[in-house]
Amino acid sequence: MNRFVVAVLCCAAASAVWAAPKSCEELKGEIEAKIQARAVTSYTLEIVKNDDVHDPNMVVGSCDYGRQKIIYQKNDR
Repeated sequence: MNRFVVAVLCCAAASAVWAAPKSCEELKGEIEAKIQARAVTSYTLEIVKNDDVHDPNMVVGSCDYGRQKIIYQKNDR
């Protein structure tokens, strides 16, 4: 029985680490790397508060426990 309790506690602790949110800058960097891998050269990524999002179609990420969004805008040449 003790082994079972220890196993459950270990799994619970491990899942909390996996579920830890990324920082906004870290997530923005990952998104930026994916965009650059697709050879997009002229774009803007911006971290904004939820209230500042005017077009939900521009949102490409969420961070800070859902309090901020990362928005993407492709710049025309």
